[in-house]
Amino acid sequence: MSSFIEIVYFAAAVIFIVGLKKMSSPVTAREGIVWAGYAMVAATAVTFLSPAVYGHGFNLLLIVIAIGIGSYVAYRSAKRVEMTDMPQMIAIYNGMGGGAAAAIAAVELVRFADGHDIGGGTVQVLAVLGALIGAVSFSGSAVAYAKLQGLMNKTLRLPSHQALNIALFVVTVLFGSILALSGEVSGFTVFLFFLCALVLGIMVTLPIGGADMPVVISLFNALTGLAVAFEGYLLGNAAMIIAGTVVGSSGTLLTQLMAKAMNRPISNILFSSFGSAGGTGEEEDIAGTMKEIEASDAAVTMAYAEKVIIIPGYGMAVAQAQHKLAELVQLLEDRGVTVKFAIHPVAGRMPGHMNVLLAEAGIDYDKIYDLDEINPEFPTADVALVIGANDVVNPVARTNPDSPIYGMPILDADKAKNCIVIKRGKGSGFSGIENHLFYADNTRMLYGDAQKAIGELIAGVKQL
Repeated sequence: MSSFIEIVYFAAAVIFIVGLKKMSSPVTAREGIVWAGYAMVAATAVTFLSPAVYGHGFNLLLIVIAIGIGSYVAYRSAKRVEMTDMPQMIAIYNGMGGGAAAAIAAVELVRFADGHDIGGGTVQVLAVLGALIGAVSFSGSAVAYAKLQGLMNKTLRLPSHQALNIALFVVTVLFGSILALSGEVSGFTVFLFFLCALVLGIMVTLPIGGADMPVVISLFNALTGLAVAFEGYLLGNAAMIIAGTVVGSSGTLLTQLMAKAMNRPISNILFSSFGSAGGTGEEEDIAGTMKEIEASDAAVTMAYAEKVIIIPGYGMAVAQAQHKLAELVQLLEDRGVTVKFAIHPVAGRMPGHMNVLLAEAGIDYDKIYDLDEINPEFPTADVALVIGANDVVNPVARTNPDSPIYGMPILDADKAKNCIVIKRGKGSGFSGIENHLFYADNTRMLYGDAQKAIGELIAGVKQL
């Protein structure tokens, strides 16, 4: 039976990796997720055949009840969640993974405190590392969820915040070292260690603003995977080791790519407020004024264009305007207009947020381009239509060395012949930096909710 379990674990691990590969393309992403889901079900089911689980009566019943409750809650919440709320759902579910890894370590460390042998040496060290990483990921992800859900301020920085974090980290590592290296510990030491680790996760995440939250969620996802891999080693579970390693490595790569897209080191995101990566934080004076345009005039400009590039942002997601946008795209293409979509790596509140929304509305994948592919085409575009995006199209990132976002790769919307910006108001984006694109000579502002504004554009095009 042990050999059969290991074979299933190995097969599940292979499918995890194949599923992850399929997720690299929007065309096969759903198939990859389904495959990985089946593999996880198989790995979970075969675990019940393990001698450590099978035949343990009441404990087995508790496991079944927990799986049933968790599955029901996850299914109901996943069916009801809006696409705009998807980032916070990912944050809290990811945190639960870290919490589960920390809970496994907690059980083993309590057993160790009671005098049981949990393996000693390397196993003991990995148990503590998994506990630390999992607990930090759990509490940090909970804070990220609260911020994205609007339950907490985007940023909250205490006096001498980073000094407090350093002191807390040192104390947590001290307790962890005692647990990892001592031959005998008390349950109270275990309690203090987990308390410090949980508070550390909260303290690290509190000062991080909304603009940086996608990177933070990705980082915590990587940490959760690492914690699961460590606890898999603790339990001697190959499936946990492989799955955790895959999640940890892919999450780390994604975090690095997103930080690069913002031109900010990860350390700056975690330990500084937005904008301290470079520049003095001083903004140059803005020349010109915002110039408003009527929806009917914008419709004429787009209808008689040869090429239109659309840049969606979080404003589109909030307004749930992707279906109206798909209708507008169809009308323009029926008139012979070439329409393409430009997606910034950190558009929205999580990686791929805009891609998912456009796919939901039936936009063809071959119309969607990333930053490096689409930027050379903006000078030949008759219209760049910006919908709710802000910082990712701000030209000061190229032109002003003193700007907090200087050096961040942006979409070159300002280089199009005409730029139309759909925006609810005149406020700045998540970073709090004024967007110079809105004041450019070739830019016109179409104010209002994105769904309503696009509806007016549709009506305007139909009248032509």
